[in-house]
Formats: sequence, structure tokens, C-alpha cells
Amino acid sequence: MKKLVVLPGDGIGPEIVQQTLTVVDALRTRFDLALETSEHAFGGAGYDAAGKPLPDETLAACAQADAVLMGAVGGPQYDTLERDLRPERGLLGLRSALDMFSNLRPAMLYPELAAASSLKPELVAGLDIMIVRELTGGIYFGGPRGIEVRDGVRTGFNTMVYSEPEIERIAHSAFAVAMARGKRLCSVDKANVLEVSELWREVVTRVGADYPEVELSHMYVDNAAMQLVRDPRQFDVMVTSNLFGDVLSDCAAMLTGSIGMLPSASLNSDGHGLYEPVHGSAPDIAGQNVANPLAAILSLAMALRYSLGEAAQADRIERAVGEVLAQGLRTADIANGADAIGTAEMGSAVVAALN
Repeated sequence: MKKLVVLPGDGIGPEIVQQTLTVVDALRTRFDLALETSEHAFGGAGYDAAGKPLPDETLAACAQADAVLMGAVGGPQYDTLERDLRPERGLLGLRSALDMFSNLRPAMLYPELAAASSLKPELVAGLDIMIVRELTGGIYFGGPRGIEVRDGVRTGFNTMVYSEPEIERIAHSAFAVAMARGKRLCSVDKANVLEVSELWREVVTRVGADYPEVELSHMYVDNAAMQLVRDPRQFDVMVTSNLFGDVLSDCAAMLTGSIGMLPSASLNSDGHGLYEPVHGSAPDIAGQNVANPLAAILSLAMALRYSLGEAAQADRIERAVGEVLAQGLRTADIANGADAIGTAEMGSAVVAALN
């Protein structure tokens, strides 16, 4: 039996995770899902329970699980803690400890929500992009880095660096995702300016020979940003470096109108994944039954698809979410002036729509 570790976390995290677990229960009861779940303290809740955001017991459980589902971390009550004790450091520590180098950020737009996008509905209706971002290398981690005085002038510097093995493994991850989707992959770089991007393009092209069914294209990052706004549906899967992926994935997310709808995954080379909504802990609305649980529920679907070998169950969840939206059900963040239902009501509606 597969094991799913659940980290409710802070703010609205426990609320949205609770609704996600009702979906798990329904899949177990009605569709014979064989999945063992256990909950553990993490983030601010980890600090409250054990004095650090990633307790040893939580890390051990995550390392032994097939997948990890997280709600959200953070809150104003933790902002004055030493940096290493803040909830967000627990998330960085978990990703690092499990070597989760491949970040999958889908930008999906259900047709019923096309009017919520900042772009014209005819440009974004049916949008379904997957951005694969390298998560543990590049300029965020490269050295040397720092701030120093040079010739009497304070100067900041960072180093963008990628090795061939780092590029190879993120390329293989992206090609595998493309094989499971539309078999089109666009690699985004800045090879006309950066030597590190020259190597990136060379290695991605070489790895592409192992995936002859996938149509590989290359695009400079500035053009990619423009194309996401001009004609986003031209893309299926995009793969890029840590820095470029950070920017492009947030850009793509806003095309959907609400980050309350978007899941994400961080995977290691064994397919072990951390799955979480893109949105934050939203402490200002915590405990009010107004948070949107759909991103967490869709994160469960990603876990079932990419780490737990249950693609059919993932399909059920995604169809159910589409059905409740087609019924006109909305939480406050996607209501656009219409009547809104609460967190628990949305969770119950998804359970009812499973088929």
C-alpha cells in the first residue's frame, strides 16, 4: 500500500487539507483507493510542537513516504523568529533533504473561469500549460555570491552555474512529463547571451534524442515571456532554469485569474514528490470557512498521477473539479461578484461530483 504523508501546516492549510482528505476517504470507499495517510507537524505548527519548522519525526516520515501533501506554511506570529526557525525554512529544508530538483507548475484554466483572467477569454479558455522548473541549482544556489567593496564601491554579485548532470536530470524529467501529455516540449534559455544557457541548450537537445516522439523547440526567455501573454495556448510543456522558471511560472499562473486554483509538485529522481497549492497560508482568512480548497485537491490529483501510480483516480478528481465549476459553484476568490460558498461546501461538492 502506498503512503501519503500529510502536512497541514499553518493559516488556511489545515482547512484546505481537511477537505482534501475527505476526497481521499471518498476514493477509498467508492473506488478502492489503496492509500495510507498520516499527518505530521510542519512549518509554524512544527515550531510550536517541536521547536523547529521541520521536526525530525516529520522529516523521517516524509523520507519513508511515497508522496507528501502540504497545505501552507507561515504566519505573522513567526516573523520575529530567527531566520532558521521560520516556517518557510522548513519547506526549503524538506526540499533540500529529499533532493526535489524538479518543480512542476501547471497553469490550467477551466473554461468557466475564463472571464477571471487578465487576458481576453478567447486567448485563455482551455489553457493547460505545464512549466518544469529546475529547483535546486542555478543562480539561487551558485557561488561565489555576496556583497563586497570593490574600489570603494559596494558591489553585489551572484553566479549562475549548471553542470551537465543537473541539466540532464531536469531535461529527462521534462521529457517524461511531455510524454504523458501532448508530446511537445519548449526549452527556455538565454543562449544568445549566457554561456550557461549555451550548455543548457546543448544538453537538452542531446537528451531529446532519447525521446523521438517529443517535439522539442527552443525559445529565449524574453520571447517566452512575451508569447505567454500573446498566445499562451501555443505551449504544452516548458522546461527552464531556476531563475527563469521562477518568473515564468508566476506569469503563467496569473493567466488563470486565481492562484487559488493552482497546484504544484516538486519531484526527485525517484519520483518521490512534495505536492502543494501555489497560494500561501492567508492568515487573514484562516478559520473563516472562505478559503478555496481546489488547489489542494488538485495537488492531491498530481500526487496520484506522478508519485502514487493512480492516474485514473487523478482523472476522477480533475473531472469532479470541472463539474462543480460547471455547476456554477464558486468560493469567494473566484466568485467575481456572484454568490460564494465556503471551504467545506466546496469540498463536499467535489466529493459528490466524483464518478
